[in-house]
Amino acid sequence: MRNRELKLIAILLLFCSINTNAQEPWTSLIRGNSLRGWKQLNGTAKYEVKDGQVIGRTVPGSPNSFLCTVKEYGDFILEFDVWVDPSLNSGVQIRSHSFQEYQNGRVHGYQIEIDPSERAWSAGIYDEARRAWLYTLEENPAAQKAFRQNQWNRYRIEAIGHSIRTWINGVPAANLTDDLDARGFIALQVHSVGNDPSKANLEVKWRDIRILTTDLDKYQWFIPGWVKEISTIPNTLTRAEMREGWQLLWDGQSTSGWRGADQNKFPQKGWEIINRTLTVNESGGAESSHGGDIITVKKYADFELSLDFRLTKGANSGIKYLVIEGLNQGSGSAIGLEYQLLDDDNHPDANQGVGGNRKLASLYDLIPAPANKPVNPPSQWNNARLVVSGNHVEHWLNGVKMVEYDRNNQLFNALVQKSKYFVYPGFGNATEGHILLQDHGNRVSFRNIKIKTTTKNSK
Repeated sequence: MRNRELKLIAILLLFCSINTNAQEPWTSLIRGNSLRGWKQLNGTAKYEVKDGQVIGRTVPGSPNSFLCTVKEYGDFILEFDVWVDPSLNSGVQIRSHSFQEYQNGRVHGYQIEIDPSERAWSAGIYDEARRAWLYTLEENPAAQKAFRQNQWNRYRIEAIGHSIRTWINGVPAANLTDDLDARGFIALQVHSVGNDPSKANLEVKWRDIRILTTDLDKYQWFIPGWVKEISTIPNTLTRAEMREGWQLLWDGQSTSGWRGADQNKFPQKGWEIINRTLTVNESGGAESSHGGDIITVKKYADFELSLDFRLTKGANSGIKYLVIEGLNQGSGSAIGLEYQLLDDDNHPDANQGVGGNRKLASLYDLIPAPANKPVNPPSQWNNARLVVSGNHVEHWLNGVKMVEYDRNNQLFNALVQKSKYFVYPGFGNATEGHILLQDHGNRVSFRNIKIKTTTKNSK
């Protein structure tokens, strides 16, 4: 970590200690050695209170267990200490729910992660039993290093309006903007350990669980700009994103800024805009067989692109970038590097190519993404992110880096020569190009398409 970051963290810790005022109107959620005001849902893990500590113990054969507040909370600041067995995963639910009509009462909602594994995503934000990861710590090494194994760790969670921010041991961790749930219960999770009898009675312990629910603006902590803000609210930009230079690449309601590949206007069929979602319709699975691919009117050089996509079962599509028109004249498509979008489990293309290089998040037909992906199943939304910085390119999926490579070198050109693109001289080495959403004949939806450029676009 750079010295500047270490100094900043030290200043933040001092700031936080100064702003922790004994007069703050905290309410303790555990009183004495009683679990009054709490109820257990889903699993059969053992919970007890001893010496002011809530102790959860694993039970083999049980699903995830949750000790939940009877009361629901909307906006709040929550603090607690946690100790967890290094071999166990856990979390604290906030604004969560259990409805009989949803997976037979399964607890679902925001989970603040307790992760002693090598991955070290403690204080990241997971959407339990719903959307999976919303905020990983992949890009916050300071927070990853803040967790202390076999020791008590202090968490702080500020859930105010659409903002959810977290700290671990005083180090800022997550900065999420999301509007799915405004209130719900708080719950302490004991994670399932499967049926392994050797994992019985593993412990996770909490203490000093306290909450603020009034005058929250007076007690909010500062969070620095290097803690990336992630917004999942479709087709909107936060104030921080606007300050950072993000722009909506699609406005959520019109075709402005887009046209058909090798066309001068947006396709008249094949694509639809409903409920602020852009969808290419099913037409039998043939590439560009209906409306054809759509591309940005502008060209882009160095940029960061983020979008949400939703596949249907067996669907195939792609996000192409640095796209050049005219190489496939009249095809309704265009040529460029491709972030593959695919239902790996149900589309035959997953078994084509070399080493899985035609699977989801791969650089199509060139570089495979890892087999173990943080992917949500068809009919659920996923987030794709692309970073193009000169010749350096990254593919991200749901907050985790999948592919990283450099263009315009001997290794990359050798990969191209062994791919289907060998017929295109200089493939993949363009300095700028369009961004393309592919019509591959399957129903695929897009939303929240945004871009941040780091160089001026030529056209």
